[in-house]
Amino acid sequence: MKKKILSFITLLGASAALFAEDTAAAAASSAGAMKYLAASIAVGLACIAGGMAVGKIGAAAMGAMSENPELSGKALPFVGLAEGICLWGMLVAVLILFR
Repeated sequence: MKKKILSFITLLGASAALFAEDTAAAAASSAGAMKYLAASIAVGLACIAGGMAVGKIGAAAMGAMSENPELSGKALPFVGLAEGICLWGMLVAVLILFR
């Protein structure tokens, strides 16, 4: 799986280099496109990682609360911390786009 992802990223970079034009307008539009691509990767990876973290932490928290309901106050803040990963990805995307 990692080899497929790495080869896709390499192919994407190589095709961008092959079809790039030497004019200043093309360079400016390419830089703008790269900003959007970088922002989307930042948000996408952060949300995937946040979803995986919330899934694991949420399942463990619900299991613990089913055995002892008093643990809800101690377990739910960890789910909120895992959701914060998505917010950091969004913040990075905003910083990339409005730089």
